Amino acid sequence: MPRGNQSHITEFLLMGLTTDPIQQIWLFSSFLAMYLVNVVGNSVIIAAIRRDAHLHTPMYFFLSNLSFMDICFTNVIVPRMLANMLSKSKKVPFAQCLTQMYFFVACAITDSFLLAAMAVDRYVAICNPLHYTTAMSPRRCLLLVMVSWVVSHLHSLTHTILMARLSFCGSNIIQHFFCDVQPLLMLSCSDTSVNELLAFTEGSLVIMSPFIFIIVSYVYITRAVLKVPSGGGRYKVFSTCGSHLTVVALYYGTAISVYIRPSSTYSVTKDRVVTVIYTVVIPMLNPFIYSLRNRDMKQALRKKLMNKVELLSLPQ
Repeated sequence: MPRGNQSHITEFLLMGLTTDPIQQIWLFSSFLAMYLVNVVGNSVIIAAIRRDAHLHTPMYFFLSNLSFMDICFTNVIVPRMLANMLSKSKKVPFAQCLTQMYFFVACAITDSFLLAAMAVDRYVAICNPLHYTTAMSPRRCLLLVMVSWVVSHLHSLTHTILMARLSFCGSNIIQHFFCDVQPLLMLSCSDTSVNELLAFTEGSLVIMSPFIFIIVSYVYITRAVLKVPSGGGRYKVFSTCGSHLTVVALYYGTAISVYIRPSSTYSVTKDRVVTVIYTVVIPMLNPFIYSLRNRDMKQALRKKLMNKVELLSLPQ
């Protein structure tokens, strides 16, 4: 097909969550607050892990990468959404829309793989503690993170290339607050069967494979913990996994409800609220979940805060 016939639309209109000016005011304030909490909270987690030698372990290495990815994830979505709320023009160029979709998919899948890597770390630490040092060496941890990034970006690049080949010659109105895969497919006047097949099969694979891996890991962890004779010992082991399990339940519970299903059942209007949860709310909650439920993190944050207070109290 000639390049000139591929797309008659050069820009889209992102309608956001609402067109009511009053609702947009409090939505803007709410999302701005959540965005700032997300960036500050995850930045503090990264800084605390880097500065505290006791946290230089595989588990916290993965957590710092997850915090960094949460910052990137939100930066892909929220600044554009906030600007859109303040602007009378809702236009977004086709190339910018594809770019946002690319980084959104890449960040979402990387999050999924990092959660799986954290489950592997907990499995080895609890079920094979004698081999933990060698199995979770710094080189292997770095390799897991690099593989997560590479696979995620290759998956996202495939989606983006296939989307760029479609024709958009009808409505250019996206009833969403960002350029997601399914809303764009619904506007195309081309045959989207290949895109939909990729989203449902290969897309399901990259989301569900880490999830199944996490479930299997925790089945073995549970079996190992139940063999611990002391009730206090069992609680101590489970408490180290509680934060991770909470984040996994929130992340996959919302993502699977939106994406792991046939495109014919997709509803932009109904699924926008769920999408807000995993793109904005969950990245904001992660620092609180990991800091409030983790003794080592609380101690590191307390130490960091005390150091700040001491520096401020020194005479100028």
